[in-house]
Amino acid sequence: MTKALRVALVGAGIMSRHLVGYRWRPDLFDLKVLCSLDVERGRALCDEYDVPEFTEDFQSLLRRDDIDVVDIATPPGLHFEMCRDALLAGKHVICEKPLFGSVAEVDEMEKIVAGTDRQLMPIFQYRYGMGLQKLKHLVDSGIAGKAYSTTIETHWWRPPAYYEVPWRGKWATELGGGFLGHAIHAHDMLNYIHGNTASVFAYGATLLNAIEVEDTMVAAVRMENGSLATLSMTLTSRQEISRLRFCFENLVAESTLEPYTMSRDPWTFVTNDPALQVRIDAALAEIPTTEDGYTRQFELFHEAVTTGTELPVTLADARRSLELVTGAYYSARTGQPAQLPITAEHPLYRSWVPQANSRAA
Repeated sequence: MTKALRVALVGAGIMSRHLVGYRWRPDLFDLKVLCSLDVERGRALCDEYDVPEFTEDFQSLLRRDDIDVVDIATPPGLHFEMCRDALLAGKHVICEKPLFGSVAEVDEMEKIVAGTDRQLMPIFQYRYGMGLQKLKHLVDSGIAGKAYSTTIETHWWRPPAYYEVPWRGKWATELGGGFLGHAIHAHDMLNYIHGNTASVFAYGATLLNAIEVEDTMVAAVRMENGSLATLSMTLTSRQEISRLRFCFENLVAESTLEPYTMSRDPWTFVTNDPALQVRIDAALAEIPTTEDGYTRQFELFHEAVTTGTELPVTLADARRSLELVTGAYYSARTGQPAQLPITAEHPLYRSWVPQANSRAA
């Protein structure tokens, strides 16, 4: 019989999407309690998704022996301490993006995890859209061939009302702007397909809202596999789209334009060689259909925790994404390209947040 993991949920914002994923697999997850400082919103989620308990006290979750997993979806500035406390209390941890506020914190968390018998999984659920999974299959099977060029557009709309939430738009609590908080999923998909980033050159600006962080950024990226990529992020687009386009030796793969489901089908996979198209279509027909998004990532998390296998998304994956963010912020501020990986000697290794970096100096 499959063992259901007992879950405590922390946060009442994007946690609603986690709850949809969990409720799709009640055989794998037993939702015990939801914790939030927003009492009205938190209790409403408990009612809607049949979570039996509500609390405002995070520390009380850590003292319970009927909790296996703490799922954290709070403002980013709280993530590190909550993850640390939950791990040291003997809980597995799931944590929303952006995971932490520096590469240094990821490295420190690696040491904390290594000192426990627990696991920490960052959230990158967009990986599990069937469109992107099909491309991953074509790349891993060798059919796609050599990687050449990628373009990624994250063009969304965030008007002033969005930033009325007190923690948004501030370095101290949101940790960054759209490049960190909104485009990070698309940029994780870049790394998921191509591997490590080698260097980045970026420009950033705040054009629409009176906020501390950027709402627009463009970056030119060189990947370790030799391919090039251009990343365009803006929160000023009155028509919201997301688009990923991958050019390989043997095919071009392109996502839908749906802003928040761009990794899902239907994607297109085309070539100008009829024989290759037959091979591509045959390979795509072999791929089993699975759940996607949060549901699929949670399924794979359950499998990893209960069988002792590797997590579907790791701290190394989170480090890769935050290295790209760190490099982009460094480049935008200095006018120089940033070389990756980000090491302990890098000036933004301990924080890209301007105030924190000046204090550290």
